[in-house]
Amino acid sequence: MFNPFIGNLIMNAFTTEVGAEAYVRDNGWMGMFGATGGEIRGTVRSPSSRAPTYLGKVGFDRQLNPELRLRLTGSIYTTAKSINNTLYSGSRAGSPYFDVLVNTTATTDGNAWTGDVQPGLSSKVQAMVFNPFVKYRGFEFFGNAEQAKGRSAVETSDRTWHQYAIEGLYRFAWDDLYVGARYNTVKGRFAGFPNDVTVDRTEIGGGGFITSTIMMKTEYVRQEHKDYPVANILNGGKFEGMMVSGVVSF
Repeated sequence: MFNPFIGNLIMNAFTTEVGAEAYVRDNGWMGMFGATGGEIRGTVRSPSSRAPTYLGKVGFDRQLNPELRLRLTGSIYTTAKSINNTLYSGSRAGSPYFDVLVNTTATTDGNAWTGDVQPGLSSKVQAMVFNPFVKYRGFEFFGNAEQAKGRSAVETSDRTWHQYAIEGLYRFAWDDLYVGARYNTVKGRFAGFPNDVTVDRTEIGGGGFITSTIMMKTEYVRQEHKDYPVANILNGGKFEGMMVSGVVSF
């Protein structure tokens, strides 16, 4: 409902871990500190292989005048070790671009996240993201600058991923309708790969609210995969096309 486009970011940070957060707000400034168990499936077994996750956010958000709002936040998420951390693989909904760039024997349930990048940082993770947001009248600008560093349990050295996104929207008809565009790029190295790979995505579309809880949106999307190994099915891979999506909130 809050995503104006059909796809989320290529590296989709989403996880549901049991924990607690504390917030403080004062005159537009905000701060948050939290801690969780570090995994979706909580258990007390193998304690030497697990550690808590700590997360925090600081930022500034203020309506400077009736026409201009500014917001800038920085967030961090870090865990020293985990049996199965799911920061970048915790979305149970999968990718709206699933079943793209797969072979003919692929199954839908086994390829639900093919439009996304899951970096495989399942043990140690340190992720930082900065998000600027500006709204002037009906125009909105949103940015995402993100770095994720870590490794799986079988790796001995960390790998680093970078993600950048920029999007612009124009809302009209009392903010019930909008048009916009987003560019998103990700670069990093998978475990066992000899070099970094890059994935670029462009989305152009629009949508509107039929009611306060029902939304329709459509977009043109184009995605390219670069620098994958020659034997990998994503080597030189790309897809593009039109999509229509309906969203119901309850």
